[in-house]
Amino acid sequence: MSSSSFPGLTRFNTADDSTAAAALHEVCASRAWGSKILARRPYATTEALFAASDAAMAELSAEDLAEAMAGHPPIGRPKPGDPTSNREQSGMAGASDELKAEMLELNLAYQEKFGHVFLICASGRTGEQMRDAVRNRIDNPPEQEREIVRVELGKINRIRLTRIAENAEGDAA
Repeated sequence: MSSSSFPGLTRFNTADDSTAAAALHEVCASRAWGSKILARRPYATTEALFAASDAAMAELSAEDLAEAMAGHPPIGRPKPGDPTSNREQSGMAGASDELKAEMLELNLAYQEKFGHVFLICASGRTGEQMRDAVRNRIDNPPEQEREIVRVELGKINRIRLTRIAENAEGDAA
């Protein structure tokens, strides 16, 4: 499929570097990841963009991953006024007060252990599924958890890059 099939991908490919970099920063807060994606433009297809994203994600250092994670709010507390954050965490929107309180407690325990927010591709997951995931992952060794986070970030990036590629209006994003 050509980039002309996706007006947003064409717009991203032809945007000036600062506009495209800003759009990429909304996808992932890692500057290293964004620089790698930006340097490989233009992308003929969304699959080529995904492959570049996956390759860039695999190359991120622990510091780059920490920078990427810093751009994500805790599960159950989306960024106020941020439609992307609200959409991605919609599974917590209807959660009971008890579940929200439990998620807050688990998020804090996870952050205490690993030094960063619990990160999961929350799109399509219920509050209970996210709670169960943090319960299951909190006992992981840090090295294993870092690689799980890398995979989850990759999934989130693909969802967000799809929005850029399919966006028929607006700037590069």
